[in-house]
Amino acid sequence: MKWKFFVPAALLAGLVLSSASTASAQVAPAARVGGLPIYFGVGMGRYNLDYGPGRYMEGPVAWAGLDLFHGLGVDGSARSIFMNTPPSLTRMQQSTFLGGVHYEGWHRGRVRPFVRIGAGTGLIEFPSGNPLYTRDTYTVIAPSGGADVQISRHVAIRGEYEYQVWHEYHGPNDLTPQGWTIGVIYSVRNRRLRSHPENF
Repeated sequence: MKWKFFVPAALLAGLVLSSASTASAQVAPAARVGGLPIYFGVGMGRYNLDYGPGRYMEGPVAWAGLDLFHGLGVDGSARSIFMNTPPSLTRMQQSTFLGGVHYEGWHRGRVRPFVRIGAGTGLIEFPSGNPLYTRDTYTVIAPSGGADVQISRHVAIRGEYEYQVWHEYHGPNDLTPQGWTIGVIYSVRNRRLRSHPENF
């Protein structure tokens, strides 16, 4: 999948989910509207691999999280960068499985900025002269930031920049892949903007 085709696809998916959530809210009994403060979503990222100069690849991510209080929450993500491998690498895949915390700051209109920090495991497949050693796992720490743009009570378009640190990759130095992601977030409970609740 080319990166330029994902943006309109994400927007289309967001509109479909928005329409579906609005329709379901209109027919649901009042006692059932709301639910747990959880959200989930999917997206597509384009990352600099930090594995040789100028090498970029793409891949999907899935998010899930729980809003707690005053902008704080916990979340998890599973990401795999495996698409459009450069021919010179022959083999490359970077996958991360992270859990962390997030904080949503001030809100302006329908824009919900956030920062997060995640930690967990990274699995990498790489070119190797040893056919018995082509993959390995590492500890990964990944700060990120971005914004959710609310398009309905339940649905938002997410943009996020993430900086990963793979600790001591093949020696004393860290591997630092980084990149942008765009995706769609669906919230089970209405995620009202605290500073502008009248907008929804």
